[in-house]
Order: sequence, then C-alpha cells, then structure tokens
Amino acid sequence: MKQPLLGLTLTELQAVVKNLGMPGFAAKQIASWLYGKKVASIDEMTNLSLKHRELLKDIYEVGGEAPVDAMRSVDGTVKYLYRVGEGHYVEAVYIPEEDRATLCVSSQVGCKMNCKFCMTGKQGFTGNLTAGQIINQINSLPERDKLTNVVMMGMGEPLDNYNQVIRFLRLVSSQEGMNLGMRHISLSTCGLVDRIYDLAEENLQLTLSVSLHAPNNAIRSRTMPVNQKYPIEELLKACRYYAGRTGRRISFEYAMIDGVNDSDGCAKELAARLKGMLCHVNLIPVNPVREAGYQKSGRERQQAFIRILERAGITATVRRTLGADINASCGQLRRKHLKEG
Repeated sequence: MKQPLLGLTLTELQAVVKNLGMPGFAAKQIASWLYGKKVASIDEMTNLSLKHRELLKDIYEVGGEAPVDAMRSVDGTVKYLYRVGEGHYVEAVYIPEEDRATLCVSSQVGCKMNCKFCMTGKQGFTGNLTAGQIINQINSLPERDKLTNVVMMGMGEPLDNYNQVIRFLRLVSSQEGMNLGMRHISLSTCGLVDRIYDLAEENLQLTLSVSLHAPNNAIRSRTMPVNQKYPIEELLKACRYYAGRTGRRISFEYAMIDGVNDSDGCAKELAARLKGMLCHVNLIPVNPVREAGYQKSGRERQQAFIRILERAGITATVRRTLGADINASCGQLRRKHLKEG
C-alpha cells in the first residue's frame, strides 16, 4: 500500500525528497501542489521532472479522495460524505452565506462523548482521523475555492484526537500549507479540560467554542457525561485561563432544550458563572432528539434568555438554522453506504 503525502509537514516532505535523491527545493514544490493547488494526483505536479514524479509514485500517493455522496438543502447547505479507510465514513457540511463560506469538518469516526442531544455519539466510536484525512475534507470539496472559514464541529471530539488535530491546524494555517488565517478557524469541544490547557499553550489564535449547554453540574451531567469527569467549575476555570493566555474570546455553545435548561433561573445562573469572562454565548435551538424526548425552546423563550444575559453584560445571539431539511436526516448518507458496503 502506498503512503499518503497529504498530511505531511514541510520538514517531513524534505525528508521524503532527500531519501529519494530529489533536490531539496522539491519539498516546497510538493507542499505547494498538495496544500495550495490541492491536486488529486502526483502526475499533476508538473514542475517536478517526470523521473521524480515516477520516483514519488513508486512509494507515495496524494492520499485524497472525493466525496462519495452528497445531500443538498434548499438553502444551499451541502452535506458531503467522505470514505475514510475500509468501510468507514464521515460527514463534512458546506455552508454558504452572503459574506462567507464555511466548511464544518469531522475529526473522528463517531464519538466517545455520548452527549444526549447529539446523534453522532449514538453511532459509537470507531477511530481517529489523520491530519491528512481531515485536510482531504477541504481539498476534495467541490466548492473548495470559495471557502473562507473552517469549523471543527463535525463528527467527533477534536481535542480527543489532539495530536492529529494540532497537526491539521498547523498545516492548514502555515504559509507552506493552506495559509488560512487562524482567526478563520473555530474548534468546538465538549470540555476536555486538560486539553484546553494544552491548547492554550499552543497559542494558535483560533476561536475556541465550548459546548456548555447548562449552567450547573446537575443539568450538564444529565445531558453531557463528560461533566462527570470535568465538572463545570473546572471547565470554566480552564476557559478563563485560555482566554487570558491567548487574548481570544471564547464562544460558549448553549443548546436550548425546552423545559431542561432554558428557564429564567438557568439564564441568571449562567450569567453569574460567566461574569467577567471574555466570552460570547451562542444559543442553538436544539434539533429534536426522539430518544431523549428533547424539543427546541420557542423563540420567545430564546429572546427572554438573551435579555437576561445581556442585562448582565454578556453578549448572546441565536445561531441561524441552516440546512434544517438535511439535518433532519442526520446519518442517513452514512447508514446508506454502510448498508451497501
């Protein structure tokens, strides 16, 4: 089996060309083809000599793979399905808007965290993606040239795949890579406290989105099992450290669940928890979860929640609902191809 070039750093590409007896400058040429021009094959690397391309092809391949299926929303949102290894699939979601185009990428096949309002966790966990497999979701995207932003909010918990995710982030943001500014990248975590401290020391200047979804341990532990290991007090302490270390505002994701976490009391408790922190609260009308009996909060309840937070000096918005018609079919593409396979 040939080794993939996608996911290799410039230093690693320099070792590749050295081992093959190619000139040193070829490493930058290959990096440009992989991450700048996003080629699908070594044959497309036309500023390499035919001899050197053949040398590369004996051992390596680009390692990219186009989406195997897609589901399109009436609002332009597109959910793509990518094959990752034998019999495994992940989804990436392309979200076009007036002033930006965002791709939501996956970092794992399935997820261990089992948040009660998330369908991915109900699929179980299969494995981590490599940096190359994460990058491929961008490289092989039909709309890749329109992209302005990347969010790590797809399948999986990014900080549970820490080393490959950091490699991906450095590749996607480096000049020898895709040269996408870190301020155009967001990473969402359910709250792995130890890794939030690690990420703070990386000082990557990305936007950290923390899935909070509750103002206290009682509610959060019922909806998010990770809270049993990392209570909300420890999580918010890590978040304050991250904001102070990086100077970056944290975005707290808060899924509004009717009758569970959307009361005035919850809003006041949340405001007290976040007081003085460099942060923003992003309210998300939860997708209905039949197994848990969850329904989204009504618009009036959302606005009342926002008013309480804003009176406490905390900015809050309600996330726009895009791709609702395909979100209702969450996992349909993956199940279809798993069945066919």
